Amino acid sequence: MLRIIKKEINISKELYSKLEWICRFNGIDKPQITNGCLRMIENTNLAYVEPHRVIIRNRLYLFFNEHDYFYVQNLTNKYPLSKLQDYIT
Repeated sequence: MLRIIKKEINISKELYSKLEWICRFNGIDKPQITNGCLRMIENTNLAYVEPHRVIIRNRLYLFFNEHDYFYVQNLTNKYPLSKLQDYIT
């Protein structure tokens, strides 16, 4: 039987401050942030990093720490972090 180990990854201070600044600039309340996690299968070298989930105006955005892109709804819709303001307005 496979055992999956789950470890929470906290959102980086840099990413959190960027999100908070963009939301404040656009007149949006604090975004709803759920930290991502690292899932590892015990006794193997397999691991999966779940992104941080951020809900802004009822829309799901996915972020990774120290990554210059964000994703909308799923991991197929990739956009540069500099364009986030265009998507949340």
